[in-house]
Amino acid sequence: MEPRARAGKHVGKETFNPKEIAALLYAYGDVIDPIPETVRVLDEIVTEFLEGICFEASRHAQAAGRQKLKFDDFEFALRRNPQYLGKVKTMIEKRQSLKEMRKTFEHDDDALMKDMAARDKDANNAKKDEDDLLGLDDDIDLKEFGAETSSRGSGAKKRKLGAR
Repeated sequence: MEPRARAGKHVGKETFNPKEIAALLYAYGDVIDPIPETVRVLDEIVTEFLEGICFEASRHAQAAGRQKLKFDDFEFALRRNPQYLGKVKTMIEKRQSLKEMRKTFEHDDDALMKDMAARDKDANNAKKDEDDLLGLDDDIDLKEFGAETSSRGSGAKKRKLGAR
């Protein structure tokens, strides 16, 4: 279907969020609350532009014998405007680099967590072995040594060693 025929289909209907279009207008120097007609017209212009680019890209994909669109199809559709083409290439390169960074970060994060868990386990085993070698037992009753405890004050236990 020709883009001009499809453009008539969406006349009067908003494709994009009006708040986003108002923010875009404000970013380019318009007032904070633009006239609704301005928002509607910009919505139609952007929708028509994107439909035309997608139509060109799909036509190129069909000529190549494919049903799915690839980046090359959009490259072909934007070949006449080097500014658009450059911007799209830059955005795709950034997206790919972010994707690789996320993948690396997630991989490193998982490996780091496994490594830290293994270190903690080794440290606990080493401490237990050291306590066994020294003959220390955490369950020793302080009263066996004549120590008394007091629960007054800050909650810390105070030891008073009595004479043996």
